[in-house]
Amino acid sequence: MLSYQHLDAIRVAEIEKIIPLLPRGARILDVGGGTGRQALELSRRGFAVTAVDLASSNYADRRVFPIIDYDGATIPLADGSVDVVFSSNVLEHVPDLRRMHGEIRRVLATGGTCIHVLPTHAWRFWTTLAGYPDAVVALVAGAPALLPRAAGNAELRRLALAWYQTARAVGGRCLPRRHGERGNVVSELWLFHPSWWRRNFRENGFAIVRDEPMGMFCTGHMVLGTRMPMAPRERLAKWLGSAHHLFVLKIADPKPPPSPPASGR
Repeated sequence: MLSYQHLDAIRVAEIEKIIPLLPRGARILDVGGGTGRQALELSRRGFAVTAVDLASSNYADRRVFPIIDYDGATIPLADGSVDVVFSSNVLEHVPDLRRMHGEIRRVLATGGTCIHVLPTHAWRFWTTLAGYPDAVVALVAGAPALLPRAAGNAELRRLALAWYQTARAVGGRCLPRRHGERGNVVSELWLFHPSWWRRNFRENGFAIVRDEPMGMFCTGHMVLGTRMPMAPRERLAKWLGSAHHLFVLKIADPKPPPSPPASGR
């Protein structure tokens, strides 16, 4: 079941892992800032943080840090104005990755760094399986509302709504949908694989300088939530796979122009 407390704990744990990778006092752009919790944590550690997200974000009403609303296409910052572009579980939701990568290259200062945290194929697999026990949780949580409490038309309307909402909650977990912008729930097992992202980053002008699992296990259904501390999640990741993967990128050196053909005599 959705738990913002659990989501915050995961996102703060991600920040702890990337802090050593950040230059002191860096200007950071947080793309897809969500609630702004990660931007807030970075700001507290002395970084100059700008966060952007869609006005239609699911987290727009839970923001804890100033988020700039933007159109998802053109980043509202000047050329070369940030030292680090950071995103967490965002790029898989971007419809036009080529444009997004181009915008990231534009706003990065010379020598700047990209840090992207992305869900993995392991996350996709275990999230799909976790949907079934989570459906049971949703059914148990909704069950008390499914029993009649009184007579009359108002009670019939309440019961119809309760049955509809519970059926939708249970069915949505038993019939999983894709998480990202591309493919389907099955093809995401490949689309979320680090190999797919390696190719995508290189095709869009980036050199990969760091490439490793984040070493935490979680699922999209937040099974156990905050009842499972980070230490057991790190141990589980060794056996079940890390839910997230870390990429650190630099803008690739431009290819030198081809040498002109030798003139014949």
